Amino acid sequence: MRLRSWLVVLLAVSVVTPALAAPEPGTMVWGVHVTLVSRWLDPGETEGLITPFMVLYPLHDALVKPMPGNISTPSLAESWTVSKDGITYDFVLRKNAKFHNGDPVTAEDVKFTFERYKGASARLLKDKVKEVQVVAPNRVRFVLKEAWPDFMAFYGTSATPSAPGRTSSSRSSPASSSCSKRSPTTGARPRR
Repeated sequence: MRLRSWLVVLLAVSVVTPALAAPEPGTMVWGVHVTLVSRWLDPGETEGLITPFMVLYPLHDALVKPMPGNISTPSLAESWTVSKDGITYDFVLRKNAKFHNGDPVTAEDVKFTFERYKGASARLLKDKVKEVQVVAPNRVRFVLKEAWPDFMAFYGTSATPSAPGRTSSSRSSPASSSCSKRSPTTGARPRR
């Protein structure tokens, strides 16, 4: 008798629970095979492992990104050039690129995010990059200390999630802003 009561309760719970767990219409539910950790939502802090990229790739845009057939394809940067000596990389940002909240993505955002980056390849990138210059609101220049053929492999691919992000130029000072208020990526899809 007691066993039958437990079976009835178990059956009732198993029938009712899925209905209670159903998401609201328009809500995406994403099941993954691992426990997600909060640093995987922040490209500025993510380690250089493949697992976090299943979270980062659909949420954040970078200046360039790997796509089938080409390791560096335009994303937030509509184009880029490399100087003949391999020291200077100029990126032109895509017109009308916006963050989730509608703010435009600017060269200041790219610079801010690079300076903020402290993930897996931060030391290597920062040792190789002499400075990041804001040339115009839609144009950013990376000046290297010396020619480094792997710059695009480290900056623009999954070798490092150092994608550009949200600055606070006229919104608030970077020092006073918390990570949760700005995106760590330069992307049209950062957290805000």
